[in-house]
Amino acid sequence: MSAAIVRSARAVQPAGRLLFSLFAIAVLAMLAMASSAFAHDAKPTAAKPQGWSYPFACCANYDCRTTHTGEVLEKPEGYVIAGTGEVVPMRDKRVKDSPDGDFHWCAHQAGLDAGKTICLFVPPRSY
Repeated sequence: MSAAIVRSARAVQPAGRLLFSLFAIAVLAMLAMASSAFAHDAKPTAAKPQGWSYPFACCANYDCRTTHTGEVLEKPEGYVIAGTGEVVPMRDKRVKDSPDGDFHWCAHQAGLDAGKTICLFVPPRSY
């Protein structure tokens, strides 16, 4: 290879790194804007026609969902998550009031804590 080509290739490397860095910054900026613009929201219901937003501490924008009938059972020992058998005591700090009267379960989706409850939104108890 000639010395001119080697020098030319070395000159391109910093420019390529700069372009890659600018591209990475642009992608991160778009992700940050998208996450702030599209909060993780509960679906609208009759009680909350506009829906409501899950607290970030409970879901990190993707860990929460409305449960189906029978997925969360109210037992004397607490709320039992049917799919995992986990018991969340009624006075646990993870238990929150549900703004729309439905159960909502926020759980880790992956890793060692997969399926473990982060927050549980419960409807008001009936007497």
